Amino acid sequence: MPTTHTFLQIDAFTSEPLTGNACAVVFDADDLDGKTMQAIAREMNLSETAFLRRSAVADFGARYFTPTVEIPLAGHPTIAVACALVSSGRLKLHEAETTFSLELPVGPIRVDVTKSATDSGFHEASMWQMQPVFGATYAADEVLPIFGLSKADALPGAPVQTVSTGTLQLMLPLRDLAALRRVQIDQPALAAFCERTDNEFFSTHLFCPEGATKQGRTFARHFTNPPGLFEDPFTGSATGGMGAYLWHHGLIDSPRFVAEQGHWMGRPGRARVEVVGPPDAIQTVKVGGPAVVVLRGELLI
Repeated sequence: MPTTHTFLQIDAFTSEPLTGNACAVVFDADDLDGKTMQAIAREMNLSETAFLRRSAVADFGARYFTPTVEIPLAGHPTIAVACALVSSGRLKLHEAETTFSLELPVGPIRVDVTKSATDSGFHEASMWQMQPVFGATYAADEVLPIFGLSKADALPGAPVQTVSTGTLQLMLPLRDLAALRRVQIDQPALAAFCERTDNEFFSTHLFCPEGATKQGRTFARHFTNPPGLFEDPFTGSATGGMGAYLWHHGLIDSPRFVAEQGHWMGRPGRARVEVVGPPDAIQTVKVGGPAVVVLRGELLI
């Protein structure tokens, strides 16, 4: 008989089904090895698949896989995991806000879950990302042509820089929505750039300081590196890195704002961002939003 694992598919950073970013959450995955998890993630073919496990150092443990690689920290799987824990009864909400710890490959992180005001279920979750690390900077005229853009499309006074709040990503700030809409990736050039930089960063986060709607302070597009190049509907870890970047470089006047992504893909998503600490000594970035269950199933392997 095959082993069975129940799973949920959850749309994160949205309260509307079939929008935001989809994530499969597989329960009781302690018996699955990394090779099998990777194969399942490839089968699911979503931006990420999360595998819930026991933990000796936190309330729960999890590992996250894209269809091609494991990643140490990600945002929308964390929001999806919180929703899955509540929806399955594994996490009981006793107060207006319940906090739990989640062990990831980068270490334990804190997750806050807000109870719905209208029922006893999940409303939204907020993850506390790792202290940001600001990495290498690159010349705009070297990087922008890779994305079909020119130096004139760059956000003035904003460096192209890698930032990590758990996963290292390249931050590419643009002047406006028009520049962001014109992005056209030269895949061979991007692959060559990644090779020159020894694949230092996992993916590229392109963003501008205006929202797709009146509620948004930023709007972004996010692309993974070749060979598995794809655009992500909403990227929580990179949103945290972007928030730290903007606050650190004095490009926003408030450490709290709403980030938007995915609208042009037909999967609009929105996150609340809060950068904790002064610009030169950021402690953490909190990224939060709602999620909704869209599919329940059983995995046979």
